[in-house]
Amino acid sequence: MPESVYKIIEIVGSSPTSWEEAAKAAVEMASASLKDLRVAEVTKLDLKIEDGKVAAYRARVNVSFKYVGKE
Repeated sequence: MPESVYKIIEIVGSSPTSWEEAAKAAVEMASASLKDLRVAEVTKLDLKIEDGKVAAYRARVNVSFKYVGKE
């Protein structure tokens, strides 16, 4: 099997309803422009607060994708 190389980037998703939806939004948006996503890892959860109330759930996600060499 040939050797593989992967790149890991950090993205942040946001949702007005839940952390799960925030993570899902982040991965789906990343998959629209990055090919061959392999793994997603939620590394941090936080909240956006406005006027003393939760305005959005945010998920920081590391995603990895495979580098493809020239053939």
